[in-house]
Amino acid sequence: MKRAAALLAAGCMTVSLAACGSTATSGSSSTASESAPASSSEAASESTTTSEASSEATATGSGKVTVYMPSPAGLADKLAAAFTEETGIQVEQFQGTTGEILARLETEEANPVADVVILASWSDGLSMKADDKIVSYTPANADKIQPGWIDDDSMLFGYSASAVGVIYNTTIYPELNADWADLADSQYADDIAIPDPEKSGACKDFLAGLVTGLDNGEEIMQSWADNGLTVPGANAAALEAVTTGEKGILIAGVDYNAYSSIDDGEPINIYYPASGTVINPRPAMIMKTAPDMDNAKAFVDFLFSDEAQQLVADAYLLPGRTDIQCSNRTNVADIPQLPTDWDAMVPVADETAAKLNEICQ
Repeated sequence: MKRAAALLAAGCMTVSLAACGSTATSGSSSTASESAPASSSEAASESTTTSEASSEATATGSGKVTVYMPSPAGLADKLAAAFTEETGIQVEQFQGTTGEILARLETEEANPVADVVILASWSDGLSMKADDKIVSYTPANADKIQPGWIDDDSMLFGYSASAVGVIYNTTIYPELNADWADLADSQYADDIAIPDPEKSGACKDFLAGLVTGLDNGEEIMQSWADNGLTVPGANAAALEAVTTGEKGILIAGVDYNAYSSIDDGEPINIYYPASGTVINPRPAMIMKTAPDMDNAKAFVDFLFSDEAQQLVADAYLLPGRTDIQCSNRTNVADIPQLPTDWDAMVPVADETAAKLNEICQ
């Protein structure tokens, strides 16, 4: 897969991080791993739910905001640059997988750094909420957000989303439309792969949806393992196994990566099996310990602006607003969905991900 990680200026030099666990900064010579002093307990616990507060947040126009974001790296850099241009607030970034972001938050728990955290897993966002890590807020354009992409307490804001599908190499399989269970057929033996669900939040949430949404979900997962399913790594490594022809089929491949690779000329295609998949909102959350609380709110407001939502669509992700549609990929209304009960999925997500890796060894 051809990938680009563009560096964009955001007020002053922006150093962008590829999704490998390093640090990126924009507008500051300090790195995200250098612990910034936490705000006072009063500021850290501040929670605002009024649109007036949103206006106050965007009016600061100074200082910085520290944002932890998952891939795609190019989108993160463009969002940071556009936000700085609009507000004058500098953006310091850490970019990594959902697993890397969560691990970093854990190491910084005694001296918090992040103001806004974005994950590729709604279930992991709900876990942060359960652990009292985030605050409530009503972002700008909240009335235009996709139904269900804000939690009941207005703490998780699905500014974008992805879905997983079946990605296949068209030089090996010119056409493919097998349902999830059909991929256990002997004709696909030893030619199927899946992203590591303990590294890919999207894959983890899909597996949780599979085992809770279908009566035979666990049996399907076991049948893949019995048919030679391999786990090449996180999303990028798993997709590369298919674009290179090492494997013919990627189960639960993240769709925005596929659409981007198709446009780059890679010999792959993607479809969503008829029994449905999981559309996974990517939650943006304001940390309860945010050192720069007002700027954190301003950044979340910006994520739902016309400009930011168009950047999301251009990056092959599903926009968080219902009034913005994609022209370069399948939209929400055209994706068949599994019955998705996050209350049922969250308790089994980590366990199911670990089980998949265990049975594929």
